[in-house]
Amino acid sequence: MDLSKLQASLEHQHRAPVEQWNPPFCGDIDIRIAANGQWFYMNSPIGRQALVKLFASVLKQENGEYFLVTPVEKVRIKVDDLPFVITAWQQVQKNELPYLQVSSNVDERYLISKANPLIIDNSLPAVVVRDQFRARVHRNVYYQWAEIAEPEQGEEITGFYLTSGGERFLLASS
Repeated sequence: MDLSKLQASLEHQHRAPVEQWNPPFCGDIDIRIAANGQWFYMNSPIGRQALVKLFASVLKQENGEYFLVTPVEKVRIKVDDLPFVITAWQQVQKNELPYLQVSSNVDERYLISKANPLIIDNSLPAVVVRDQFRARVHRNVYYQWAEIAEPEQGEEITGFYLTSGGERFLLASS
């Protein structure tokens, strides 16, 4: 099974090649991503999802800071927690293995796997998504996962685990 091909087929994002761009820093812009994934401009919510997706497609992280970049400029924005939120999930079957497929607040989809693992970030679950960004697991998703989580096995850290693609991922330690 080629997870990279499967992953590419799942992702519907059309993002810019920000990793190839190294424009000069142009300053800060009053854009903030709240902990719940809501984007704000000058303290007003950005209500157009298409605009949020556009901004998300040019988001870049450097040294723990977040920037919106174009080929000619780079502006710093604020992120309260993590830039993305996992808002939905479903179980899918691939090559006779069950996977957890997650969707983000900007309509990007990922399979929980070694490439996109479920991790614990600041004592809360998150998923590593594209470009090593992290997406916070929304409370509703967390509660749904808590219902299907299994206790540790063997030498695993004490806690509750989810299985995706034959791999086990820590959801919460106990």
